[in-house]
Amino acid sequence: MIKVTVWNEFEHEKTNPQVGSIYPNGIHTAIKDFLDIYDDIEVKTSTLDLDDCGISQQLLDDTDVLIWWGHCAHNKVSDHAAELVQNAVLSGMGFIALHSAHHSKPFKRLMGTTCNLSWREDGDKERIWVIKPGHPIACGIDRYFELEHEETYSEPFDIPEPDELVFGGWYEGGEIFRSGCCFYRGNGKIFYFQPGHETFPIFKDKNVQMIIKNAVYWAAPTCRVKLECPHVKKIDTDK
Repeated sequence: MIKVTVWNEFEHEKTNPQVGSIYPNGIHTAIKDFLDIYDDIEVKTSTLDLDDCGISQQLLDDTDVLIWWGHCAHNKVSDHAAELVQNAVLSGMGFIALHSAHHSKPFKRLMGTTCNLSWREDGDKERIWVIKPGHPIACGIDRYFELEHEETYSEPFDIPEPDELVFGGWYEGGEIFRSGCCFYRGNGKIFYFQPGHETFPIFKDKNVQMIIKNAVYWAAPTCRVKLECPHVKKIDTDK
């Protein structure tokens, strides 16, 4: 059983009627709903308005893969919560950062860069191309799929060179973007996936749902081992 926690700011849904009409129970619930159909995935949710920003050591210890959606309230997440997530990933927890979570505190700590990008909110069509078709996260996805409307993200995207680039996005305005990036940090695996703007029903798209499900399986830890810096004794004592 893979234990998944979907963390969401849960702010736009309560303040923007358009977002509330698409995700009346929150983006986190929409993601939970399509993951709940898999017998080997157990999903719970957490939100920013809970104690400790919805992040605790106990929650992370009981999480195999953390899915994170954030946009307008990155600064409301405490540095302590971000550090807990970072350390959990380094010890083996999987981390999936969706859309504007590129600017979330945990993702920026794990990348070590600004994670800045260019953007435009025109609702352009996006065509997402599979760059690495043999990758587990791309399983079941055709050569490309299209999202009728999405916020435009464009290069340059200030992230480290991805360890694996699975998807690339093209927009009708001509922009391109590294839309699906895999990273390895310590014992943990990270997947950044660009689609997911709150004013469009992105998480109701079957391709997007399949990719997130695939990413859960890929990012799930084979073991959780805390990386430490111990003083060790010499093994061969007869010298």
